[in-house]
Amino acid sequence: MPLPQFVLASASPARRRLLQVAGIDPVVRVSNFDESQIHRSDPRQLVEILAKCKAERVAGQFESALILGCDSVLLVDGEIHGKPANDAEAIARWQKMRGKVGELYTGHALIDLAQNQILSRPQMTQVYFAQVSDRLIEKYVATGEPLKCAGAFALEGYGSLFIEKIVGCHTNVIGLSMPLLRQMLKELNYEVTDFWQA
Repeated sequence: MPLPQFVLASASPARRRLLQVAGIDPVVRVSNFDESQIHRSDPRQLVEILAKCKAERVAGQFESALILGCDSVLLVDGEIHGKPANDAEAIARWQKMRGKVGELYTGHALIDLAQNQILSRPQMTQVYFAQVSDRLIEKYVATGEPLKCAGAFALEGYGSLFIEKIVGCHTNVIGLSMPLLRQMLKELNYEVTDFWQA
């Protein structure tokens, strides 16, 4: 069986970088899926559905490809958060979650068009937020970084300064669990090394 193209159905530069650092240079196709039309109270269900919808939206553009869709949300105090809409929302979010533990959920969907198979898996990582001052929060939000990320922080950026520790897969917090991707590829009878760039 010839190796299919590896397609990332995401606009996230962080997800693309994770793949590239691990030797996979994906074709990027942004799904432009409207996430606001999906509502679930269970964060695991929500991210699985959103990841699958993103991958499915892109699948029609290819005859034979392996398409990865992902979506992340943060659960704090029983409330689900995606990307904040503006600076004020990001500041208020940080004021609520500082000093607390959040659960970062990422949904992963792999569509293998060649084998006509779909795999969908959620992953959760605990995130311990630092007790940061209002001044630090405002300075962080002013960088613009929190507006681009589920949970209003980027572990791979300035946000790393305000995370005390994580429990679980660290790349999951960045938006893509690399160990889970390896396992999902194995379930589809691929080795992750098959996709390494020569």
